[in-house]
Amino acid sequence: MSKKIFSGVQPTGNLHLGNYLGAIKNFVELNNEKENDCIFCVVDLHAITIKQDKNELKSNIRETAATFIASGIDPSKSIIFNQSKVQAHAEASWILSCTAPMGWLNRMTQFKEKAGKDKEKASVGLYIYPVLMASDILLYDTSHVPVGEDQKQHLELTRDIAQKFNKEFICDDFFKVPEPLIKKNFSRIMSLKDGLKKMSKSDPSGLSRINLTDTKDEIVNKIRKAKTDSFPIPNIEKELNDRPEAENLLGIYSSISNQTLEKTLDEFGGKNFSFFKNELAEILSSKISPISGEIKKLIHDRQYLDNILLEGAEKAESIAGKKIKEIKKIIGF
Repeated sequence: MSKKIFSGVQPTGNLHLGNYLGAIKNFVELNNEKENDCIFCVVDLHAITIKQDKNELKSNIRETAATFIASGIDPSKSIIFNQSKVQAHAEASWILSCTAPMGWLNRMTQFKEKAGKDKEKASVGLYIYPVLMASDILLYDTSHVPVGEDQKQHLELTRDIAQKFNKEFICDDFFKVPEPLIKKNFSRIMSLKDGLKKMSKSDPSGLSRINLTDTKDEIVNKIRKAKTDSFPIPNIEKELNDRPEAENLLGIYSSISNQTLEKTLDEFGGKNFSFFKNELAEILSSKISPISGEIKKLIHDRQYLDNILLEGAEKAESIAGKKIKEIKKIIGF
């Protein structure tokens, strides 16, 4: 059965292993399935919920597009574009924000996490971010959305908004209610220095993450210095309880190898981490180094990347522009 898939990545720069295993690797697999109709968006409107340097933002938009392509997404098979080039996203976001009750947004836990203690200083954009995300998805009659744990709540909101709009304006099935695509055999990727913290580009230590632009030597060095514990690798999963760093490294190996954690424990149970780290460094460098080299090559070809984004925006506009016209007609504009 064919799927209409939409997903996006923020152009925040320094995309890392967590972004790759959590999203981009899955995008490539979806792109390669012939029956899928995929749209991958560089969500630059989402990025400005916090202040951005304009030159860095331009550079990061190109770098994100380059990462998509270097990782294996074929722009001739899928649409790749940046969100701000298609006006319908902002228009639909305003219209749907007039549909979504504040009570629904107040339940969004990610705003509370990102805004922190001083939420009064957080931007309104950060608060209504999930409505823009809903607009992104609904404009393309999306049937499936690949999501991680941190975005499941936002997708549920998207589904609620679609159903509420359809009911209020008596237009059954106008907005398709999208289904989640939850990746199997995937562990949330945590910091290499603290297994209780998510891998993040904002961590002051460069040793906490594998960047997608890292060289083979940098990858090997970071894995060798990654935090572990003094116990051998267990044979069963429950023995990883209270061993977050061990569980993280084993999860990374499982994700990059497309296998279950159980299989990884069968393979390495009883061995020490010095042996395992060599194996992990080898497989990571073999997968990430070619992507790193291609990203660096593509970044220097700005014209190529800009053309890909322009062509993608034109294709996206032909779909989203038609949908926003229908939305306006339904509400009486």
